[in-house]
Amino acid sequence: MAKAIVIYYSRTGNTKEMAEIIAKSMNEADLQTECKSVSEIEVRDLLNYDAIVIGSPTYYGHMAGPIKQLIDDSVAFHGKLDGKIAAAFSSSANIAGGNETTIMGIIEAMLIAGCVVQGDPQGDHYGPVSIGKPDDRVKQQCIRRGRRIAELTKKLKT
Repeated sequence: MAKAIVIYYSRTGNTKEMAEIIAKSMNEADLQTECKSVSEIEVRDLLNYDAIVIGSPTYYGHMAGPIKQLIDDSVAFHGKLDGKIAAAFSSSANIAGGNETTIMGIIEAMLIAGCVVQGDPQGDHYGPVSIGKPDDRVKQQCIRRGRRIAELTKKLKT
């Protein structure tokens, strides 16, 4: 059976809330999904999942240091993430605060690792973004992204 994980870093709780919504949506779509803070993950754990979703707050237009450290450490397993499904999401304090550059940084790393990344022709194309606390629009985008990742993972991995 396919397995997934949603990994996040959060100081204010906004990114954590998004992660929990995405993971819940994935579980409701019948994809066994865990949701963990990056502090609870060892890089080798990534090898155990068919889908990896990573969320980060935006700091100066980039992902948070702990998320970047996880990605940097994954170089030790270069080639081993090939074919896994990947997605990203982000939160920030301001409109035009760098959410998309943060998401793209995560996606770029996952593409280099050989992961499969699915865009979305509706809503948040690269991944869900929140300005401050997730509102109803953001929550719906998180639910949609979780469902789409679950569906893609089940198609490709079962």
